[in-house]
Amino acid sequence: MVLSRGDEYPLHQTSEPVAYSGTDRNFYDRYFFNGYAPDGSEFFAAAFGVYPHLDVADAHFSIIRDGVQHNLHASCEMGMERMALRCGPISIEVIEPLNRLRLIVDETDGISAEITFTGRAFPIEEPRFIHRIGTRAFMDYTRMTQNGHYEGWISVDGVRREIASGTAGTRDRSWGVRPIGERDPQAIPGAPMPAFFWQWTPINFPSSSLFFHLNADTGGHPWNTRAAFARDGSNDDRIAEGHGVMSSALQQGTRWPEDGTIELDVEGAPDSVTLEPLGRFQMKGLGYTHPKWGHGLHHGALEIEREDYVLADLDPLDPSNLHVQLICKVVASDGQEGIGVFEQLILGPYGPLGLTAMFDGG
Repeated sequence: MVLSRGDEYPLHQTSEPVAYSGTDRNFYDRYFFNGYAPDGSEFFAAAFGVYPHLDVADAHFSIIRDGVQHNLHASCEMGMERMALRCGPISIEVIEPLNRLRLIVDETDGISAEITFTGRAFPIEEPRFIHRIGTRAFMDYTRMTQNGHYEGWISVDGVRREIASGTAGTRDRSWGVRPIGERDPQAIPGAPMPAFFWQWTPINFPSSSLFFHLNADTGGHPWNTRAAFARDGSNDDRIAEGHGVMSSALQQGTRWPEDGTIELDVEGAPDSVTLEPLGRFQMKGLGYTHPKWGHGLHHGALEIEREDYVLADLDPLDPSNLHVQLICKVVASDGQEGIGVFEQLILGPYGPLGLTAMFDGG
């Protein structure tokens, strides 16, 4: 039996029940959230992934307090039910599609939360991400991204704090194909050393949002990039799209950004912005590059684990620590100040930053 709740809604993309998503075993569907206090003093993030052909879902919640990143991981067998939006203690409620969502973490191992996101403008649709390594499709997916405000509370080890007034952040939804679950062990004949370069910088100004992302090859040539600007309350026909160029350096001996400047050619947006890091979030807290809690891995009917680490103690060149989001103060050329994140992941060589091996530092 493959019928599920989704079959009651007009969501079908093929002639098969919603439980099936085409034929690629790497198909996924994911929610992502991050939020930060106006001064960058507190940061939280969450992710929720559904993998229809692996029949697995996983969810993660992270909160940084006093230099320690606290993480809650959960994985479950999905039972072909894609509409449940619950994995162990972590669940998502869609209050108003494309605008308001609620994230709930039931108390587990000392961590609980109830957080509501409200969008500042209509989500932007980023260009379709299609990339091949040799003959094999490495990724083929779409993402929508939306800045917004948060309200609610988070509790860690009995210390409950209301989310600070003015807390902003970003949520996204992506779906399609990219590597999930167990890796394919078969080599690709004639393919070069695997390499990946990614930068993503959603920014919140007092009354507007700015977005920029870049995927580039090892020589620094973009294969997917766009900048977008939205004033608060903008509908999809009022979101301006254009181009941006990022200049950035690496922290000594790492693959983490030192700072960044984006030159922009987008209607309504400032000519340039500079990003000054205030703190660091490790994306492995949400399963990205995590050796155990990588996305789509099977852990049985249900497995939950809490994990904590002191951020200052982490090895920056450990492969699981390469993927980061830096919470940044942002200053625009027109004098506006805002806050956002500078996400970066570099695997393999990247000529513009002098990286020549798989995991060497700058």
